[in-house]
Amino acid sequence: MKVLVIGGGGREHAIVWKLSQSRHVDKIYCCPGNAGISELAECINVGDNNFEELIDFVKYEWIDLTIVGPEAPLSKGIVDAFEKEGRKILGPNIKAAQLEGSKVFAKDLMRRCGIPSAEYKVFTSYLHAEDYVRMKGAPIVIKAEGLAAGKGVIVAETVDEAIDGLKLIMKDRAFGDAGNRVIVEECIHGEEASFMVFTDGKTILPMVSSQDHKRVFDGDNGPNTGGMGAYSPAPVVTEKLESIIMEKVMRPAIKGLQSEGIKYKGILYAGLMIKNNQPYVLEFNCRLGDPEAQPVLSRLKTDLIDIASAITDEKLSNITLEWKPDASVCVVIASKGYPGKYEKGKVVKGLDDAKKMNDVFVFHAGTAFNNNKVVTSGGRVLGVTALGKDIKDAKFKAYEAIEKIHFSGMHYRKDIADKALKC
Repeated sequence: MKVLVIGGGGREHAIVWKLSQSRHVDKIYCCPGNAGISELAECINVGDNNFEELIDFVKYEWIDLTIVGPEAPLSKGIVDAFEKEGRKILGPNIKAAQLEGSKVFAKDLMRRCGIPSAEYKVFTSYLHAEDYVRMKGAPIVIKAEGLAAGKGVIVAETVDEAIDGLKLIMKDRAFGDAGNRVIVEECIHGEEASFMVFTDGKTILPMVSSQDHKRVFDGDNGPNTGGMGAYSPAPVVTEKLESIIMEKVMRPAIKGLQSEGIKYKGILYAGLMIKNNQPYVLEFNCRLGDPEAQPVLSRLKTDLIDIASAITDEKLSNITLEWKPDASVCVVIASKGYPGKYEKGKVVKGLDDAKKMNDVFVFHAGTAFNNNKVVTSGGRVLGVTALGKDIKDAKFKAYEAIEKIHFSGMHYRKDIADKALKC
């Protein structure tokens, strides 16, 4: 069969890499793809928001299934557009994708469904938001309502930081229309975890747990990013806690949407804060996390095409997920200046040496070709991912591989997965 993957980051490289191992797949296309993806798929130059042109391409090439990686096309209705034309596509429709596209929609749903989350208030007025922050004090969390590439959340330790966050979102318009409304939320302290499931709207199958590292610098310091690394499994998510998450978070979310006439099909991600062995939802995402997808898909034994087909056909109950017992660690290498303004066009060296290592996968995120050389083209450039017998072993392999890679100004955290080693 032929498959089209929408997106061009590390998550999409991991998806393409997993699809390339399927006995069912004859040809993979990716839009727009990147330098690494081009080794496994044919990259096409069509905008991922140009649904009409994408559908024409799918029809012309007789593509059997499309898999959507990033959040923006989902929030803009790519699934609805494809299904209207009778084309199979993996992902939630535009109504269901509001779970990620509108943090207000998600928080209101959680309140209605009794899903544990932080106390919050929604503001359209900067002055009212500022007054509320001064009244509540700090620490406190400021969130842009809409999509902001994982950077629209400010955890403020002081009132001044919170006010600066409000100004950044509501006055400076750092995230554009995503900041038309802000959520001011209580700050829950604990340990974060990422929990993702496959669902066809009826059956819900949990993936192995993982933990992301959002801040740009070691020790969880600096501004939030799209993610500087991840590992799986996350020791904080015990078997007992997984059962609690399924019962208190994932099933109520799917059922709550269904009760409002919305069928959720695809991948549902809950960003959680674990406090006193109880989960609190920080956010919902409507796709695989990035970089969590890299370590999680590295551990997946079940054919991804079998899973995707079962979801689109609403036959997920026929699937039994199998996972490798290994642990996996992904370390993101970023460009100088990320998550702010960053440099592009830096030649990346040492990729072939890293790829020769056993159980190491170098997933490209922000790369392109220039005169047949791989160069940087994004803030997050590579996701160096390794499998090991345990977290310590996988971490050692990942950082050993990173030592073989170089480009001017490259930056990466040195403490990815350290939290797991302390458990």
